[in-house]
Order: sequence, then C-alpha cells, then structure tokens
Amino acid sequence: MFQMENFPPYMFGGLILMMLIGFPVAFSLASLGLACGFFAIQMGWFPSGFMANLPLNVFGILANDLLLAIPFFTFMGAILEKCGLAEDMLDSMGQLFGPVRGGLGYSVIIVGFILGAITGTVAGQVIAMALISLPVMIRYGYNMRYATGVLAASGTITQLVPPSLVLIVMADQLGRSVGDMYKGAWGPSILQVLIFVLYTFFLGVFKPSHVPGVPASARTLQGWRLWLKCLRGIIPSALLIFAVLGSMGGLPGMDSAIATPTEAGAMGCMGALFLAIIHGRLSKSLIWEAMHSTMRLTAMVVFILIGSRVFSMVFQGVEGGRWVEDMLSNLPGGQIGFLIVVNIFIFFLAFFLDFFEIAFIILPLLGPVANKLGIDLIWFGVLLCVNMQTSFMHPPFGFALFYLRGIADTLFKEARIPRPVLSRDIYLGALPWVLMQLLLVVIVIFVPETVTVFLTKEATIDLDSVKIEMPHSNDDSNSINESALTPEQEKARAEEEQKRINDMFNRNK
Repeated sequence: MFQMENFPPYMFGGLILMMLIGFPVAFSLASLGLACGFFAIQMGWFPSGFMANLPLNVFGILANDLLLAIPFFTFMGAILEKCGLAEDMLDSMGQLFGPVRGGLGYSVIIVGFILGAITGTVAGQVIAMALISLPVMIRYGYNMRYATGVLAASGTITQLVPPSLVLIVMADQLGRSVGDMYKGAWGPSILQVLIFVLYTFFLGVFKPSHVPGVPASARTLQGWRLWLKCLRGIIPSALLIFAVLGSMGGLPGMDSAIATPTEAGAMGCMGALFLAIIHGRLSKSLIWEAMHSTMRLTAMVVFILIGSRVFSMVFQGVEGGRWVEDMLSNLPGGQIGFLIVVNIFIFFLAFFLDFFEIAFIILPLLGPVANKLGIDLIWFGVLLCVNMQTSFMHPPFGFALFYLRGIADTLFKEARIPRPVLSRDIYLGALPWVLMQLLLVVIVIFVPETVTVFLTKEATIDLDSVKIEMPHSNDDSNSINESALTPEQEKARAEEEQKRINDMFNRNK
C-alpha cells in the first residue's frame, strides 16, 4: 500500500521512465502530474480542491513578463544567423589567423564566442560555422577529429555566453536578476574560450600536422583591407552586445539597469534587423524564417513550462520537495559534496533531457536546497549552465553532433568536401572538448570567484568596529567627566541641580 511519504520517489522514477520511452517531455510531465494528482486525491492525501488551483497556477506563470524576453532574443538570434554576419567574420578571421598553426581553429573559437554573445542559439551557430569552415579546414589538411570537435564546441559556447536563453530561464527559476546572472556568466565564458585556445595552441606545438597554417597564396586580403573587413563584423556586433546587455546591467562594471530583459530583447531585435540591412540580407523570406523558428521555440518552451508546473505542483503536494531536501542536505562534504553530486546527476541527465527541460523540472527542486546550504544562487545557476553545455556534446546523444552529422552529409552530397565525414570521427573528436567543459565545471566549483568576480559586491558593516561618539554640550556643567567625579563632588552637583529646579519652580509660581 502506498504511503504519501514514500510516493515522491515513485513519481520521480515514473518521470525518468517516461523520458526514456521518448514520449514528448511536455506531455509526459503533464500527464504524469495529472495522473498522480488524481491518485493522491483518491488516497485522501489532499482534497479535491487542490487540483482546482491548477488553472490559476498555469495562468500565473504565463503572466510572467520575463518570459517575453525568450521570443525577442530568439528572433534576434534567428535574424543574425541568416544576415551574413557569420560568413564575413569567419572569412576575415580565418585570413587574419590563417598563417598561424591552428589559425582556423582560433578563428572558429573567437567567432563562436562573438556570435554566442549576439545570437544565443546553438543550432544555427553550429550549422552556419560548419557550412563555412569545415570545407576550408579539410582543404588545408586539418585533422578531421579536431575540425569537427572545435566546430561543435564553439557552437555550445552560446549556452553560456550572455544573452543565453538558458541564463534567462535560470534567473527566473531561481528568483534572481537576469543582469546579475549575465555578469556571473562572463568569467566562466572567457575562461572556457581560453581553455579551448590553449588546447589548440598545445596541439599546434606537439602535433603541428593536425592544425597546419594556411599558405600565403590562399589569403586574398592583406593589410588594411583585411583589418577593415574584420572590424566591419566586430564593431557592429560589439555595439549590439553593449546596447542589449548594458541596458539591463549585464556587463561587468555596470551596477544599474535602464531596461528590463524584455525591453533589451526588443532593442536587440531592432539592432539585428539593422545589421541585416547593413549586410544587404534583409528580406521578407528572412523575416518569415526567423518568425517561424521563433514561434516553434517559444511554443516548445511554453508547453514544457506548463507541463513542468503541473508535475511540480503535485510533486510538492505529496511532500516531494521535503524528500529531495532531506536526501540532498545530508550528503557528506557539505556544499562541495552537494555540488559534486548534483553536477554528476545533471551531467548524466543531460544525455536524455534538453536544457530547457532540466531547467524547468530539476532546478525548482535543487534551488531551495542550495539556498538552505548557503550557496549563492547566481553561482549555482551559472555552474549548472556550464555543466549543461555538455548536453550538446555528449556522444552519441549531443544535439550539436547531430547538427554536424547532417551538415557533413550535405556538404559531401554537394561535393564541397572530398570525402564523407565518419560518425566515429565526430564522436571521438567531441571527447576532448567534453573533458575541457567538465574541467571548467571543476574550476567553477572550487574557485567561485570565477563567477563572483564581476558581480556587484554587497556592502558589509563590521559591527565590532562601529564607534558612537556623543556630541559635546555647550553647557559647562555638562562638560564634566562624570566618571571622574568623587562622591563629594557628585553630592555637591546634585544639590546644585536641585536648587536650580527649585528656583525655576518659584519663578513660575
């Protein structure tokens, strides 16, 4: 016979089972939540009126203004994917770094970071960069596993670099400012790029044949013409980043915001359309494609959010939150033990769940436990975001690898690459980059300053150092140090005070 205190593990196990079956996540969550809710009512664990709160609960979450930022940032990214910005930047950066060993790898990493800061989407970024850079890398003799790995990994940087959609959802679920979440993500983002660059550098030192330089004959631009083409892509992108992130306080050194995330996203859409005009790519078909992809992603997020709210409401109703808290609060090692276990759990869960699903389902359960343990929720959210990068790189389930697989087949069919790209090369090529992403997870756990360095420091007051000085009175009689009076002086002063009071009384009388 089921008991309410034993029911949460069954609910959670049923959720994992339905995920493994492959049924759509949003409907799995909603159906499981409703079934468990009516079963709990039948068992008498809570009244039937409990489920009557469900419509109000759903309308409450959909009234959240912060969710409006998701379609705005998605539309901005979709426009920028198709406006020619990636092509121009990859071509100019490739020629700038080309003569150096690993130069094409450096250009892919840097362009991936810049595009991640203005698009916020993984799929389009991986596809765009693979279409442009993979044929060039193969043509000049780059190792196939390195080429596929760097293209997939540079696309996943988008998950961490502001204005990532994941960070918006993290901030909403943890009840923290989006601007603070963005500022906290800058440190790990920059560190991730440096780790990728160092790997490419050492590969060029120890295995130069894997990352050869591009011959001078292949470079069509030199001197100022090359620099002008680089700046033509970088300067508008930097201005857009500053306008969007700076307006909501998401850049290091900014302590105030002048716009909400929704307003900043709307401004980013206008900036993206302006960049499309500059590159001569703005058209009705481009806008239609961007609107279509925005509609699909937004609808997916909303349905996952509704399904997760149905499940979490019933899960909390049967004391599931207390079960999770009791299970995770008593782990050995305190905060570090909790973070290690949670990150291992998220890493394996990401094999099967999308980052939106993890954020909406798992984060509401983990957030209160982290807060109770005294963990800064900005640090916690950024840490999980770093971990969820790997969900796009897991062989064989990573979505970035699927995108790369499809693009490689297309390029071979179009005769743009001389030989097919083997799945084995894609999967084995992804492993070093997954390990580097996990290395960043370890660094962020044991060096929290990587996240907090750009956050605004709260003013702290040392109460032990506070001194209160009484002002000196103009009355000479009050300037006497009372602690230094003898008993005779105290008696004389009391008599003098009494005499003064009597004189005042007689005059008034």
